Amino acid sequence: MAGFGNAFSSSIGKKLIMGITGLFLISFLVVHCFLNSLIFVNDGGLTFNTGAHFMATNWLIRAMEVVLFAGLLAHIIQGFRLVFQNQSARPVKYAVTNGSANSKWYSRSMGLLGTLLLIFLIVHISKFWVISRFTGIPTVDANGHDDMFVIMVETFKNPFIVALYVFSMFSLAYHLLHGFSSAFQTLGWNHKKYTPLIKALGVWYSIIISLIFASMPIAMYLGLIK
Repeated sequence: MAGFGNAFSSSIGKKLIMGITGLFLISFLVVHCFLNSLIFVNDGGLTFNTGAHFMATNWLIRAMEVVLFAGLLAHIIQGFRLVFQNQSARPVKYAVTNGSANSKWYSRSMGLLGTLLLIFLIVHISKFWVISRFTGIPTVDANGHDDMFVIMVETFKNPFIVALYVFSMFSLAYHLLHGFSSAFQTLGWNHKKYTPLIKALGVWYSIIISLIFASMPIAMYLGLIK
């Protein structure tokens, strides 16, 4: 057991945890994005509320929430540990550096991008998840489901919240640009035939997911979705 613990506390073990949890969170974003995009049906939130009701009452989904938060917490903790480890490995900065020669700027800024996303997550969870799971939603829609859509409408009337979401989605896009392909690489899924495809898929995934998420608060703030 000690050897198992040491394996996951090593540099390679930390990166392995980042890769596994990263792929899990990438999968979660697809589901979360699909559910939230139901607001674009533009039927007063009925379809969206039906989807949200299913997610909130299905026992398997509720159980997966525990796994999700565990994976998210592990990803955040290991991310910061890797950042601090890399910084301590080079306590004295070089007089002249050319970081862009070997990596993209967002690859070298994962700590900063991750911190911005952490701030966003705290706001997002407090605005939506805590209300839906603990404090309760005061209204129901025509189908008798909790009207989570109304909460979204009220939240995105605030231009500062909208700006925070949009800016955070830019951070998410750059975070995913690095994290998507890195997760596969960390797990050893490299092949000269498939790696270019994975990188291309990662670029499109990062752009599409982030744009959809960013478009939601903008559309609601502008009154395009009612």
